[in-house]
Amino acid sequence: MPRAAYKRILLKLSGEALMGDRQYGIDPTMLELVASQIKGVLNMGVQTAVVVGGGNILRGAEASQHGMERATADYAGMLATIINALALQHALEEAGLTVRTQSAIAVQAVAEPYIRRRAIRHLEKGRVVLFAAGTGNPYMTTDTAAALRAIEIGAEVLLMGKNGVDGVYEADPRQVPQARRFETLDYIEAINRRLEVMDSTALSLCMENALPIIVFDLSAPDSVVRAVRGEKIGTLVGSQQSVRATV
Repeated sequence: MPRAAYKRILLKLSGEALMGDRQYGIDPTMLELVASQIKGVLNMGVQTAVVVGGGNILRGAEASQHGMERATADYAGMLATIINALALQHALEEAGLTVRTQSAIAVQAVAEPYIRRRAIRHLEKGRVVLFAAGTGNPYMTTDTAAALRAIEIGAEVLLMGKNGVDGVYEADPRQVPQARRFETLDYIEAINRRLEVMDSTALSLCMENALPIIVFDLSAPDSVVRAVRGEKIGTLVGSQQSVRATV
């Protein structure tokens, strides 16, 4: 078994990544793919936490643009992430893994409350920890939740699994086919150029805490496992020193 480059990771799954080829909802085939990749990471002895988005069901910012009060829309979006987390929990358990779901808002019938020390203890025992409901606050994205949780639990890297996007580009490759993909990228450049890595709050959190980010296509074969091995995949976002070290 190849050695892992990290001891503890946080994987951010966008809700859209769980759609697979569908236009809405959850693709069971994609869930199985994600579960098998996470199992491969666990088999390397890597402690694994996951933050799930909810954009495949409801996105608060978009709902607010259609007339829903923003805070209410964001809370509805948090509930969508809980649905995704429960679906992923089932897929992981079917793959033979032990899972704990923690929610930032109280849903005690289906998930534990988020408690940092308990989450770390679960990780130390080899359990997969799913963080649902974002940060529990409106106006905050699940990207921000992923950055925050990764820093809180002491993750060594934040893996951003995207749906059909294999890294960070200088422009939207679906609109500009000749757009260049970055292999490495400095935090400051990503912020200044407003590149679509994650929202600026999340990116600033990662920069302030020197947390590297790897953006990659979740559907690519063994993408999560390859990222954890330290292979060059997608786009690495980090400090100028860490980016130079990988070149």
